[in-house]
Amino acid sequence: MSKSHLKSPWAVVAVLLGFVLQGSAFGEPDEREATEVRLVIESQLAAFAADDAARAFSFASPTIRHMFATPDDFIAMVKSTYPVVYRHASVLFMPFEYVEDVPIQIVQMSDAGGQVWLALYKMQKQTDGSCRIDGCVVRPAPSKSA
Repeated sequence: MSKSHLKSPWAVVAVLLGFVLQGSAFGEPDEREATEVRLVIESQLAAFAADDAARAFSFASPTIRHMFATPDDFIAMVKSTYPVVYRHASVLFMPFEYVEDVPIQIVQMSDAGGQVWLALYKMQKQTDGSCRIDGCVVRPAPSKSA
């Protein structure tokens, strides 16, 4: 697919979700890396649940941390923009994948009202070998009705 077909950032997300949900990986992550990615996301979700802005902020990549002046600014953005990430009712991790050499983790979440969402986490490997969250896009989960 040429770049001209992907004019909207949401079009890119839709393509990535399509590949991952259909099980089409572009790379084969190892189990250790998948476990680390899951631990980072789970740890950030736990920090949100505890209203621990500094801890939640620590799991963000340097790029994300640079975008926000303080951990409090970061958590305020998450509260207002990603309420299901900030306060989820349930979480289900989908298989960890690489899409065009980018580590991607999709997490299915539900909110207190029962709405199901898909959170697409873009991960970033750090120079010390650790992994940090480099962005998250949240969209309503596709309806299962045909």
